[in-house]
Amino acid sequence: MSIARSASSLQLARETRERFVLATEGAIVPLARAIRDRLTQLASEVGSARAMQENRDDFVAFQGHASQWVSLAQTGWRKALGESGASGFHSSTSHTQMLRLELIGDEVVESNILSSRLAQRIHDRASFELSDLRLRIQHLEGTSELDGKDVLKPETLAKLLVEQWLAAGLSRQLWTRVQDTVQAQLVDVIAKAYEDANAHLVANGVMPEIDLKSFVRRTGGAAAASGGATGPGAPGASGASGASGASGASGVWQAGGPAAPGGTVPSTASVPGTFQRGGGAAPAAGSPLATARQRAQTALLNLKRFVTGRIGGDTGHSTQPASSIGVDGRGSAGGVDFGAPRPFSRTFAGAIADAEAAYRAAATQYLEAPGEQATLIQQSADLRRRSTELKKRAPTTADKATVEIVALMFQAILAEERIPFSARVWFARLQMPVLRVAIAEPEFFGTLQHPARMLIDRMGSCVMGFDAAAISGSALENEIKRVVQVIEQYPETGQRVFKLVFDEFVAFLNRYLTQSDTAQRVMSVAQQVEQKETMAIQYTIELRKMLNDMPVRDEIREFLFKVWAEVLAIAALRYGGQDEQTVTLKRAASELVWAASAKPSRTDRARVIQDLPQLLQRLRQGMALLGIVDEPQEAYIKTIGATLSDAFMLKTEAIPQAKIEAMAERLAHLEDFVSDSGGDAELPLDATNIELLLGVDASAIEVVADTPGARASEDMLAWANELQVGTWFMLDHNDRVSQVQFVWRSDRKQLHLFASADGRSFLIQAGRLASYLQAGLLTPAEEETLTVRATREALAKLDANPERLLN
Repeated sequence: MSIARSASSLQLARETRERFVLATEGAIVPLARAIRDRLTQLASEVGSARAMQENRDDFVAFQGHASQWVSLAQTGWRKALGESGASGFHSSTSHTQMLRLELIGDEVVESNILSSRLAQRIHDRASFELSDLRLRIQHLEGTSELDGKDVLKPETLAKLLVEQWLAAGLSRQLWTRVQDTVQAQLVDVIAKAYEDANAHLVANGVMPEIDLKSFVRRTGGAAAASGGATGPGAPGASGASGASGASGASGVWQAGGPAAPGGTVPSTASVPGTFQRGGGAAPAAGSPLATARQRAQTALLNLKRFVTGRIGGDTGHSTQPASSIGVDGRGSAGGVDFGAPRPFSRTFAGAIADAEAAYRAAATQYLEAPGEQATLIQQSADLRRRSTELKKRAPTTADKATVEIVALMFQAILAEERIPFSARVWFARLQMPVLRVAIAEPEFFGTLQHPARMLIDRMGSCVMGFDAAAISGSALENEIKRVVQVIEQYPETGQRVFKLVFDEFVAFLNRYLTQSDTAQRVMSVAQQVEQKETMAIQYTIELRKMLNDMPVRDEIREFLFKVWAEVLAIAALRYGGQDEQTVTLKRAASELVWAASAKPSRTDRARVIQDLPQLLQRLRQGMALLGIVDEPQEAYIKTIGATLSDAFMLKTEAIPQAKIEAMAERLAHLEDFVSDSGGDAELPLDATNIELLLGVDASAIEVVADTPGARASEDMLAWANELQVGTWFMLDHNDRVSQVQFVWRSDRKQLHLFASADGRSFLIQAGRLASYLQAGLLTPAEEETLTVRATREALAKLDANPERLLN
């Protein structure tokens, strides 16, 4: 369904797609270079004879076909642009194609799996940017959904790259070996292209603000009375939010890949972390994080295949056409476009609302009931009974299947004993809102990054580490309660309200987990350690630039670079960059350079002798800030004194006074010349360093610094950077295992703070954290997220009892 739009609106949408294609096409050549570099690296590694031969064969194969793949991919991507856009032809063509039923070969299934992995990573990285862009394009074109082959959809580019890879003569096995490199190179580029596309539309006045409340579905009377935009292209329409309709059965369940040939569906239990492909399993490549993601995506794919095998012929036609309405209050006639949201039956929507209201009323009694176990049994039975009633009233088999799967998922969630009872009651109240969004938005079952999944997973990972006493009546429980009530308040806004409260919950966690005095003190110390080291590095760089063309003795250079740069960094942190004490120490650097240069003039020598006591006093004060005292300090002073004595006898040309003055001026405003970088530099972090830096007792902090010379792999460093605040881990440090919660990460991602239940804090540096992850000394308390585990358990029950899906 679409409405007429002006030529200028359609032209702007076309221009946006052209900009997106141009931006992403430019990433193909660098991608090929990155793949070649990766294969070159693998080919040079030493291993078994077979592995080395395979690596060399891969390199040779890619060398011979890389240019052809790049050419085919670029040509195909530009051609795909011509097939995108707002056109009724595309919509109807897509509808006709999806109605055609045919057997799909193993090779097609395997190719779809490869492309779906890349598309999933793009969704994971840019789901919100893509959602906003989709809303704006639909608003411009007056459509209810993007075409299935639209270039703005991640699946389009992912599928094209895989297809052209095979067309160029490269193998699927080779793609599997380099897919981590492909994802790493493309994901950020595509996310940036989505951001730029949104910025371009906003600059042209297209929906500058996407107001959550504007997506609330209106009844026919309310829409007419308000005079608001009720067409599919308007902000309040179903297509805009994607929250008020769902694809037909095939559109919902085939989004992640078609059913296996012959209708067979592999059980999740047979896929312990790898994708089932044809008759065997392909090993998961990459880091443990990538392996976990692939395992989770396998669960989603297998669920879709199972349901497709059961309801594959259902077109989603309602058995109650007279009462079927769109979000704008208009009736829906005839068939449903599989690529677009399906109109929501008024009767069924009302049934969900009634069930939600009834359970909300009962939940109050559950909170006040004396026996937790008996209450939980009653609570689960109540939800099961309401789900059974909803299945009877569901107008399509797709809706029946969705009700059953969501019910099974929440059965698994509510059976999780590590979730405190008081929190489980609020998790249960999310079942009906999640059911509503699952029916309305097919992607709920197809992406790990759907806001509803992300919210449940984040709340679950946070509360499962606390005991019931710690949660009951706490600010965390109150925040979960508030989140659920906000979602219930806006029932028709789809994933937008889940995204809103997810962002708010993450912000709350960042405050809540660091509110203790100990955490605040550790964070302050750690942040300043990081700032100090970064500033010292930058100051060293600037000092090197200043002395680059000056005749300065090596002893003085080494002192300024290794000692005085850190002195200036500490002084800037303690007192401020322009404080009198800091300025004095900065001036001492230029005075030392001048004093150590040649002194052919009697006047200059007399000046040095006169000023030397004050200069040495300032040098001692500066070194004392670093904790350099007694013998180490005297050793530096002795070296400097000897150098100054030698300067009296030097016959070289003296440093011009103008250069000394220029250096002093630049030092006085050193902060203006340094950048906020240096986050990858090594930090000499230990408890003594912290105490000397800020004068703080570090006994409550277990400092786990980087091991000198050790270097963790890039995969592990990337995993360390993706850890989510609030997640619980098991930490094996110094042969003592502790359950810890990740509570804070520094701005430059160099320092990470973990807190244990017994009050200890672990400040772990990035490199060491990656090494602990790699060695298994730091392991997630949960191997998979709450909703993925719930999906897996739901599928296990459906595998054993498939009749329950629709009965």
